[in-house]
Amino acid sequence: MRRHPRRGEAGRQVTAPALRGAAVGRGIGIGLMYGLWRPRVLGAWRVPASGPVILAVNHAHNIDGPMVMGTAPRPVHFLIKKEAFVGPLDPFLRGIGQVKVDRAIADRAAITQALGVLADGGVLGIFPEGTRGEGDFASLRAGLAYFAVRGGAPIVPVAVLGSRERRGGRSARGALPPLRSRIDVVFGDAFDAGDPHGRRTRKALDDATVRIQQRLTGHLESARRLTGR
Repeated sequence: MRRHPRRGEAGRQVTAPALRGAAVGRGIGIGLMYGLWRPRVLGAWRVPASGPVILAVNHAHNIDGPMVMGTAPRPVHFLIKKEAFVGPLDPFLRGIGQVKVDRAIADRAAITQALGVLADGGVLGIFPEGTRGEGDFASLRAGLAYFAVRGGAPIVPVAVLGSRERRGGRSARGALPPLRSRIDVVFGDAFDAGDPHGRRTRKALDDATVRIQQRLTGHLESARRLTGR
């Protein structure tokens, strides 16, 4: 699959991460996630078999990204905060096709790489809440709508349930789920978030964000009913 070079900051060429790296990352994710826990994957067939697609994933724990990488039917390039790219993790994450993003600015290099993934017909993984939280899609950023509209890609909502262990009725934010425990990964129906009239204005993106949040929240509620979580 052809990689698309584009211009980043200061005129530098920025190339979309290679599918080969993400495929290696998927293999690592499969080995780790199925080796340490017992993922139950529901609805993976809903991910389009080819062409650009965005996986919009709720985010309650650091293992949510690797869990989706190891359970999705296609290799995934995730947008990951730059703070994770430290020490040996930097070349490793780059090597498996992940995209470093500075959340404090409009990171043009990351935007270019992410759009390149979609232009190459790949799968872009996004945590639309922007950071770890309750994993309930309660606070969406506009970036997801931007990539969906600019990249012409459908969105597949993904609910990861069980990655955040609850103790005494409260969520244990940093604790890993018990080894060999079940974690549910539920893929929803793909949908088009674009404006029906093809507009790309700020208001169109804001309206798209509202529509996306409704779809993601609805999927999460359905996933909880389906899994009993």
